[in-house]
Amino acid sequence: MVSNKIFIGAGALIVVISSFFWLSGSGSSAVDYNTDVKPILNKHCMGCHGGVKKAGDVSFLFEHEMLEPGKSGKIPVVRGDADASEMIRRILSDDPDEKMPKNGTPLNEQEVDILKKWINEGAEWETHWSYKKIEKPEVPSLNSFSNLFGLLNTGDKKWATNEIDHFILDKLKSKDLQVSPEADRATLIRRVSLDLTGLPPTEKQVADFVNDKSENAYEKVVDRLLQSPGYGERWTSMWMDLARYADTKGYESDGGRSMWRYRDYVVKSFNQDKPFDQFTIEQLAGDLLQKDKDGFPLEDNMIATGYHRNTMTNNEGGTDDEEFRTAAQIDRVNTTWEVWQGTTFACIQCHSHPYDPIPHEDYYKYMAFFNNTRDEDVWDEWPKMRFYKGEDSMRVERVKSWIRQNKPEQLPEVTQFMKVMEPKINAHNFVKGDQSTVLTISYYGVKNNGNARISQVNLTGADNVVMNIATKAENAVLSLHLDKLDGPVISETKVPVRDSVIIAPLVKTLGKHDIYLTLKSPKAPEEWVRITWISFQKALPGSDKPEYKDILADYATVLTRQTESMPVIWEGKGDFARKTHVFVRGNWMVKGAEVKPDVPKLLAPLPGDAPRDRLGLAKWIVSRDNALTSRVIVNRFWEQLFGKGIVETVEDFGSQGAEPTHPELLDWLAVKFMEDDQWSIKKLLKTIVMSSTYRQSSKTDEDKLEKDPYNIWISRGPRVRLSAEQVRDQALACSGLISDKMYGPGVMPPQPDKIWQSPYSGEKWVLSEGEDKYRRGVYTYWKRTAPYPSMVTFDAPSREFCQSRRILTNTPLQALVTLNDPVYLEAAESLAGKMQKRGKTPEQQLAEGYRMLTFQPIEQKNLDVLVKVYKQALNAYKTKPVDADSILAYGKERTPELAALTISANVMLNLDNVITKE
Repeated sequence: MVSNKIFIGAGALIVVISSFFWLSGSGSSAVDYNTDVKPILNKHCMGCHGGVKKAGDVSFLFEHEMLEPGKSGKIPVVRGDADASEMIRRILSDDPDEKMPKNGTPLNEQEVDILKKWINEGAEWETHWSYKKIEKPEVPSLNSFSNLFGLLNTGDKKWATNEIDHFILDKLKSKDLQVSPEADRATLIRRVSLDLTGLPPTEKQVADFVNDKSENAYEKVVDRLLQSPGYGERWTSMWMDLARYADTKGYESDGGRSMWRYRDYVVKSFNQDKPFDQFTIEQLAGDLLQKDKDGFPLEDNMIATGYHRNTMTNNEGGTDDEEFRTAAQIDRVNTTWEVWQGTTFACIQCHSHPYDPIPHEDYYKYMAFFNNTRDEDVWDEWPKMRFYKGEDSMRVERVKSWIRQNKPEQLPEVTQFMKVMEPKINAHNFVKGDQSTVLTISYYGVKNNGNARISQVNLTGADNVVMNIATKAENAVLSLHLDKLDGPVISETKVPVRDSVIIAPLVKTLGKHDIYLTLKSPKAPEEWVRITWISFQKALPGSDKPEYKDILADYATVLTRQTESMPVIWEGKGDFARKTHVFVRGNWMVKGAEVKPDVPKLLAPLPGDAPRDRLGLAKWIVSRDNALTSRVIVNRFWEQLFGKGIVETVEDFGSQGAEPTHPELLDWLAVKFMEDDQWSIKKLLKTIVMSSTYRQSSKTDEDKLEKDPYNIWISRGPRVRLSAEQVRDQALACSGLISDKMYGPGVMPPQPDKIWQSPYSGEKWVLSEGEDKYRRGVYTYWKRTAPYPSMVTFDAPSREFCQSRRILTNTPLQALVTLNDPVYLEAAESLAGKMQKRGKTPEQQLAEGYRMLTFQPIEQKNLDVLVKVYKQALNAYKTKPVDADSILAYGKERTPELAALTISANVMLNLDNVITKE
């Protein structure tokens, strides 16, 4: 029976081989637009005939443009006739005034032949690969003659663990490369632990894995790591760069900002394995999602919108708030495209895309989705989600209970105002008149006999004016006039001598009107009255009941109170919605045509029934028809594990970005992520780390170095320098110092003195105490203008803007950090104390220290070097014992032996294979 199968298999092989030779000899292949033609156009033509510039009214950005006559009346590309195409004539011309590219490097003979052949074949235009809908490719078969077409479980078939390996093997064969053997168990568990949790394994975990002979020993390790709380912290560190998370506002003054709840939301989301589509929608449109019993969005969804409130706020005096509100909107558009769509959308702000067919106006159609958010670059960063506690929380509940009893349909709007204080008019929008000024960057200030205009306020249904106001002037009276400065008074109130929210009755009026504000303050004419914001609202219901005054007082009190809060996104509707215009040449002050929210035609359209708001946009981004999102996200996680993405330019999937090394694998993972895994990141990561591809040893040989020097074909395991957070967290973990405390405000671990300069606020780096000193790097307080210095040295960004990739550097400064930074000095001392207990001789202690850091035995030649370092340090400290105090600054013991061991531990923390994932 077996011999018959072998005979049949051999016959099939002969047929396949014969077919291959017949097909390969049947003629040359057609020119491919994306592979052959587009790179030539981008290199030689698009600079003058693309999205930025259309010299001679000729462009090759869009298909229809290359077929239309230029300024000369001649057609650049005549399909089927290269000789009649003006493009070819100009390229071949000897006339210097006509020859193209003008003042550029001439095309070589091969490039000209490609263009001529392409035109003669019909000049077929093709969408760039990344903008095509993702289809699941066939998994390459590993059946071959060597394994009798799958009958024997040998060779590649035996090596492969899952489908990833099929794609990798298929590519390696085409490159004449072989896979590497599996890494040893100690190396493998260290690699996967650092990759999935950002922390090294414990010695016990390594020993357990090494000694576990069960078939699923590795899978058990992976499952445990995916359930570890450290998993969420590790992947949050990656997401913080994409969210441009910081604890400060940015720009010149860079004052503090309470955003830590957003960071905690991300940690929890990763640990819960929240589906990535839901994770996306909550961050982009959490305020538009389902409401709670009070008609307000769920708290977690509101916190999630902090993603796009991580934009910077400019508190410098004299700046234009509208300019920097616009800058925040532009940043939101650019960041959304970079993070989810992997496309360089920013340049379309000023002109059409230079290389990809996306027109200029599409930028502003997309920006229209974000343009109604209520933030306006004000000093105190409204809108903010307010978190009431204690007595204030009880006041809120009393107000809500009252409204439920008297007019439940009013509950959503009252709850909304108590939670985010919207809608309201920020005082920087007042048109200043006499005796008026700007106070505290964004507030309105007015003195005796001063006035201002509030433009086009809708008074229909308004019973009260609610206002945040403050002054030291006694007996000041504020009046609101209808339509003109001496118009009828519709409200008048005495200004309290404190910072408070007042609620004053309003004469019932219909329609939109200009409101004029006047102030009389004869007792203190030079004292300013400050107004922060104003809101025109319906009265609370139940005014005919005796408890009404108490409820009104509760309402005013909770609005006045300083509560914990964080900036969030809130959608402006009705009178607070904005029109969006094209910015002519990207200038926000020069408005062009009005546009409505829409997505680029290059991609799948928004469904017809989708709302034209951020919720509709977010759902479109994670729809099955979106060609980019799953490809981009899968590629990001692959890059984190292997050090290089399948598309190396993780931020640019366009025609100027890198081509995918394994396009079929990328699409297979992307479809699996959406359809089989249902957007589960844990399932995606498990698939990748369970593959034999991932488990390969990172050791190499001359053949691999020659054929695959940068390991782009993945003929060996990843070997990548640890991230900034991981370098620090590993030092704390291996020395036994690290805290597993999670969540809460950012902490301030040791850093060198005089890093912070905060002349405006006087804020200082106050060293955290207790275990907060030793918490993971993801919890470190992040000041944009002075980020934590040791992490910046290891390539962490400032997070002023989104950064998709940390381009790894290798500089002497990094060694200086691990040798001299107080965190690493304390870690070295603590590690030395552990080493001292592990051996009786210096050799034993040093060997144990190396093993604690790498989980590998130390080679004798390396041990000899460390022993030499130890002995030199020991002699120095024995000669001058007082110097030991400078190195042993954290513990109680002060001996030359411990000081010398601390120096040796400090050296080991700086070793290449310690700060590298192998």
